[in-house]
This record gives sequence, structure tokens and C-alpha cells, in this order.
Amino acid sequence: MMDRRCIALYDEFTHGVMPRRDFLARLARIAGSAAAAATLLPLLENRYADAATVAPDDPALAAGRESFEGPAGAVSCYVARQRSAPERRPAVIVIHENRGLNPHIEDVARRAALAGFLAVAPDALSGTGGTPADEDEARRQIGALDRETALGIYLAAVRFAAGHAHSTGKVGCVGFCWGGGMSGRLAANSPELNAAVVYYGSPPSAEEAARVRVPVMMHYAGRDERINNAVPAFDAALRSIGVRYEMHFYADTDHAFHNDTNAARYDETAARLSWRRTVEFLARELGA
Repeated sequence: MMDRRCIALYDEFTHGVMPRRDFLARLARIAGSAAAAATLLPLLENRYADAATVAPDDPALAAGRESFEGPAGAVSCYVARQRSAPERRPAVIVIHENRGLNPHIEDVARRAALAGFLAVAPDALSGTGGTPADEDEARRQIGALDRETALGIYLAAVRFAAGHAHSTGKVGCVGFCWGGGMSGRLAANSPELNAAVVYYGSPPSAEEAARVRVPVMMHYAGRDERINNAVPAFDAALRSIGVRYEMHFYADTDHAFHNDTNAARYDETAARLSWRRTVEFLARELGA
């Protein structure tokens, strides 16, 4: 089992402003040498070559790029749906992590499509030319993205999904990490949204939490103190306004436990259980 200090360090690196050279130096100190750190690095970083739970060319799906108008111009999105499903089906906005719209998130969108939804995965970095292949650069660009502009992109995505030719007009969202935080904000700010799922995302502010009016499902990693410290206040806010919600904690798991391209943090049992709960929740709330 990997030393949890390595996982905690990687979490600090990917969610802060630590330069890569500093991260590698600290990882080498924990591992005992630069060579040992180099061995650990592929286990800590995402391997998008493994992001093919559902093949991009799966014949059961119609998938590809579309676009809609956002607050600062066109927003590219990956859209997927079952070919054999009804012509119209509930839509689900799939919101990416702080690495942008990458092959893993496109794969999650295809999973949602196979579950019977119209999956729409926007690229929040469309305004700067789209998600770059370099993860460090993608994280930098996400960090530089104006908070309200980002929210505006996803508010527009909900409207786009509600009016899509293959949509019933019912729209939910599911977000991971940075996207989990955005999912919570959509639940508080989008009048067209019907349900939201949060995967280990930072809870919205107290002001926004008080405005949540749609059912919410939340998944948190048991060892994710960085996020979990703020969850009790979110829980209390949702209780105070009487909104329907489900909150699940997965013991002995780390932040990003659902990301199956990350060997160090992926937890198959928690990932499968949380996804089953997510699909059942969205199907119930959206009428799939």
C-alpha cells in the first residue's frame, strides 16, 4: 500500500499552487530517493490511456462534440446518448475536475449515456482554446478562471441541455472535485436544474447553500479532510431549509476515489456503489 503521505502531498499539489519541482522534491524525500519517487509518480497521476470503460466508438452510442453560447463565447461540449433509447431522455450535465474536459470525463459521460441519459460534458476552458493536454497547465487555467464566469458557463449548459433536441427538458448534473463544487453551486443558482450530484466537491457558501431548492446527493471520501471539514455546515444549511438530500461517506477512501485512471486513489467498491446510487437518484428525480 502506498504511503498516505504521498497521496496527501499529491492532493496538496493538484489543488494548490505548488510548483511541480517542489512537489517532486518533497515526494523524493518521502519515498527515500528521486528514483523511488519516479516509480510512484505514475500511480499518483492520471493515466488517460486507461479511460475507456465505455469505448469512444461504442456502436450503442451516438457521441461527439457540440457547442452552445456561454457568457464569453462558444463553449465546446461532449454529448453522448444511446442510439436505441427514446428520442428524448433526461439530460445530465457532467462537470469535470480541475483538469478540464479530458478522456476520463468523456468516458463518464458515455457511462451516463448508457444509463439512459443525454450526457452533456462542457469544457470550461473553451475560452482559452480548450483543455490542454498538459495537466499542470489545465489546472493553472482552471485556477485562473473567474468564479462567476465559470458558473455562467454551466448555467448556460443547463439551458442548452433543457432545450436540446434529444432532451425531455429535465436536467440534472453530476460533478467531480472542482466540478463537484460547481454542481453544488448550480443547485443553488440554476432555475432550470432538477437535481444535483456532488462528488467530493467544496460545499457552496452559506449564502448559496440557503438557496438550494433541488434534491441533492453527495458523495464524500472518508479520508478527505480538506473537503470534509466544511461538510457539517453544508449539512446544517440543507437541513434548515428542508431540501431533500442524501449524503454518503465512504470509509477508508481518498479524494477522487471515483476516478479509475488514478491507481493510488481509485476505490472500485466505493466507485461502483456511488455510481449506482447516482444513476438511481438521477433516474428517480428526472423521470428516466
